[in-house]
Amino acid sequence: MNDDQLLRYARQILVPQIGIEGQQQLLDSHIVIIGLGGLGSPAALYLAAAGIGKLTLVDDDELDLTNLQRQIAHQTKNIGQNKTLSAAESLNNLNPETTYDCIAHQLHGEQLDKLVQAADLVIDATDNFDSRFEINESCFKFKTPLISGAAIRMEGQLSVYDFRNDDSPCYRCLYHEVESEAETCSENGIVGPVVGTIGCLQAVEAIKTLTRVGDSLQGYLLIFDALSMDWRKMKLRKDPACPVCGTQS
Repeated sequence: MNDDQLLRYARQILVPQIGIEGQQQLLDSHIVIIGLGGLGSPAALYLAAAGIGKLTLVDDDELDLTNLQRQIAHQTKNIGQNKTLSAAESLNNLNPETTYDCIAHQLHGEQLDKLVQAADLVIDATDNFDSRFEINESCFKFKTPLISGAAIRMEGQLSVYDFRNDDSPCYRCLYHEVESEAETCSENGIVGPVVGTIGCLQAVEAIKTLTRVGDSLQGYLLIFDALSMDWRKMKLRKDPACPVCGTQS
């Protein structure tokens, strides 16, 4: 770690649980962020600021005006641009020491597996069950920790699946099948700071998971209700009948 890095990350290094060793772990880490919208934007900004060595950004969508109310990694001048390129510009302005790889198309099958296998951790910031299921299965296959978040209206949820631990449940333990009436922000709305809160917490859990400090949310589902400012932490157990990680044939 050079002098500039010691100065840039000084306040984080001062945290006893992080220190120089933990900061070096972050500098040596590679995180994949899938989705650069309301969740992925704050997660990416804080992870870049924290000194993650490499961030791979995955999103096939283009920025439009309606995104700017909550997708804070983007700027008005970038409307019409692919979100990974727009986000990378903001992230590079924040921390040019981090390496940014942009993948401006959807990843499936072998392409997704190859990227997940090469990563130290994956942030699932997507907005549909099909993508979440496929990301979960790939992370489970390669024992890559997964931080999953979701938000709509004034509600959000967060979970951590650390597949380095054999007792970790997976996302399919929570949702066995695609919900037929899955809600979307375009139809039901979203308050920007709500999705931002969940995205920030994804970054916190990513830092904790990579440095192995504190108690992660593995085995729990954290639910946030902004209307009542109520937080609930529910136990999530490994399901023997889970189609991905279950032990029942």
